[in-house]
Amino acid sequence: MFSVSAIAQSESEVAELIRFRMESDVPGDNIEIRNVPLYSSDDILNFYNHRAFQQAWSKNGDLTELAYELRFEIKQSEFDGLNPQDYNLAIIESFFVTFEENKKNGVSNEVGDLADLDVFLSDAFFHLADNLEIGKVDPSKFGEDWEIARKQRVTDSPSLLEEALTNASIRQSLESLYPKFSIYKKGREVIRELSQKVEEDTLSWKKIKIDKSIHVGESNSIIPSLRERLIYWKILDDYEPKNDKTYDSVMMAGIKDFQGTHGMVTDGIIGSMTAKAFNNSPKDKLEKAIVNMERLRWLPDTVKNAEFILVNIANFQLDYIRNLDTLLTAKVIVGKKYHESPIFMADMSYIVFSPYWNIPYSITKSEIIPSVRKNPNYISEKNMEVITPSGKVVDSKTIDWSAKSFPYLVRQKPGPSNSLGLVKFMFPNKHNVYIHDTNARSLFAYDDRARSHGCIRIEHPEKFAEILLENDPNWTSEKIQESMGKTEEQVVKLDRNIPVVLVYLTFWADSNGEGHFRDDIYDRDAEVLAALKN
Repeated sequence: MFSVSAIAQSESEVAELIRFRMESDVPGDNIEIRNVPLYSSDDILNFYNHRAFQQAWSKNGDLTELAYELRFEIKQSEFDGLNPQDYNLAIIESFFVTFEENKKNGVSNEVGDLADLDVFLSDAFFHLADNLEIGKVDPSKFGEDWEIARKQRVTDSPSLLEEALTNASIRQSLESLYPKFSIYKKGREVIRELSQKVEEDTLSWKKIKIDKSIHVGESNSIIPSLRERLIYWKILDDYEPKNDKTYDSVMMAGIKDFQGTHGMVTDGIIGSMTAKAFNNSPKDKLEKAIVNMERLRWLPDTVKNAEFILVNIANFQLDYIRNLDTLLTAKVIVGKKYHESPIFMADMSYIVFSPYWNIPYSITKSEIIPSVRKNPNYISEKNMEVITPSGKVVDSKTIDWSAKSFPYLVRQKPGPSNSLGLVKFMFPNKHNVYIHDTNARSLFAYDDRARSHGCIRIEHPEKFAEILLENDPNWTSEKIQESMGKTEEQVVKLDRNIPVVLVYLTFWADSNGEGHFRDDIYDRDAEVLAALKN
């Protein structure tokens, strides 16, 4: 039986050792405990200095329930797509094992062990809090692939931990740092399920390829594998088909569900994209989910605004969101490979009805000039005109199109043949990317809509214009249609700036906790995954 004075002495010794750990390192160097550098020396110093170096995770020589809760939350970080070992879990676990053995054998815990574990636990909290709030990886390291600057930490982690200890709310405090939209928490549920799937998986994931589309009623040697995978993912109940290699109507219902969660037209036809999506094993899907949970942590606080426009490049979709309600969803066409749509954020400030298309010089050089050399009437046939840098129109027939230099600009005049269509929506940015109509509407019927030079083409521009201009009663649907059919540009300034966020999410979970997966059209997932594993 320990006396009160002995316990008090022990408590004092632990605090004294924590202080010693803080003071014994070289100024400017990271604090090390048992030769392990800490993640957050500044936070550690502030936290323990504020509490006069009193231990946070033990009392009377024993670990508190909150210490066990934090250890549990560290382990649970795998469902955030993070690595629990980043937070010194192995070291923390070794202390817990020692302390539990000591308790079992009636032996007092060493004060040095209590002091060191205390610091490791606090450092783990700060490290995990940082990763949850701003992400583990700095997105700027990926160059122009993701041009949204890394978020600045706004949480005072020492204060957050002190509050968590006072209120016995470790989990709630960490959850307060999650991205502020429901798909993040739902994504954790999907990762939990996929992690279990990976552990139990015994299925063969041999790559499936097809030469031509398969329609219901047709037979093909890949049908048994597709059926097996539908049943594996619990999209179909197990059943006995009349003919194993025949694509039957029962299976077609599952194919349509599968297509829906993978962003395809739910036509029940097994094409190349459908077959390709079936090749993703639980491990593949888990890694895709992990990558995109990190991308969600990168998203700026603007996404919490009352009004914003979200374009998910990988999903070929635009959503106009106000007060957390999605008021418009539209298909979009995005940049094809090597003309990839960049990832960035800017404010939409005006609309241009019946726009000119000012053709970028890169397109003029690679497409327009060679076309004119083959067909001297190309400029007039495409409703284009050539202008000087000062804006003066030049007769295209007087230009030497074979010359090495081309000191002109080419633009396409307003009209139904204009490549920008009848309206464009402007959010000025250095990439010269914007949202616009298109004269090639048939492309919206494709599952793969990576087909532009980088700009975003929207399927229903008139509906988009109506919702953006609805505050002005003068802008009726009739006036919008009229303005989209003129021969001269009309610029309309919006009455407010609306944030436009272009993102690249190849996975998310819906409100029902169902995972949605998209093809990594720009091959960007692998580098993020590698950085997370580093």
